[in-house]
Amino acid sequence: MATKKTLLACVVASVALAGCESMTDTQKRAAIGTGVGAVAGAALGSAVGGSGGATRTGAVLGAAAGGIGTYVWSKRMEDQKRAMEQATAGTGVGVSQTADNQLKLDIPSDISFDTNRADIKSNFQPVLDRFAQTLNANPATTVRIIGHTDSTGSDAINDPLSINRAANTRQYLASRGVDAGRVAIDGRGSHEPIADNNTTAGRAKNRRVEIYVAEAAPR
Repeated sequence: MATKKTLLACVVASVALAGCESMTDTQKRAAIGTGVGAVAGAALGSAVGGSGGATRTGAVLGAAAGGIGTYVWSKRMEDQKRAMEQATAGTGVGVSQTADNQLKLDIPSDISFDTNRADIKSNFQPVLDRFAQTLNANPATTVRIIGHTDSTGSDAINDPLSINRAANTRQYLASRGVDAGRVAIDGRGSHEPIADNNTTAGRAKNRRVEIYVAEAAPR
């Protein structure tokens, strides 16, 4: 019986997802989370209780849990993405929407930072100026800035350097009116390369800043 109920939950989730063609990306993710949560909840209910009531309760709780934690891709977020695409056109800065509905900016070293330096380059400033304007226009968002380095030097140098790059970026945004309390920073040193550190071009790609902007789903 437990197997049949779990199978039924799977079928229900599959049917729900089949109707996703007309949904927005946000609605699709919520539906997927709800469906997976329902399956997990049904399985949990069967495991701990075995009764129909326990299984149904588990499915409901699992569905609720599955739908929690999704960021919203609102019109404000879409407007911010378009504004940053226009502001960074031809600069090499990557602007994208992540799978969990965050706005991501990939800032390469030829715009952001020189080797072993954390001071913001002059051609990075116009990008941050426009970015600050979009943040001030959408105060409901939070920001995460992650600094990275290439493999030149030791962790004792690179780890604090990557944090300083993120911190200087936050400081610059704050100087343009962005509440620093909205901005979290982190540094990954040389531990998360995206290119080969054995080449000059690869090291330049690894010496970067990633910025994430997120608007939390209403509770």
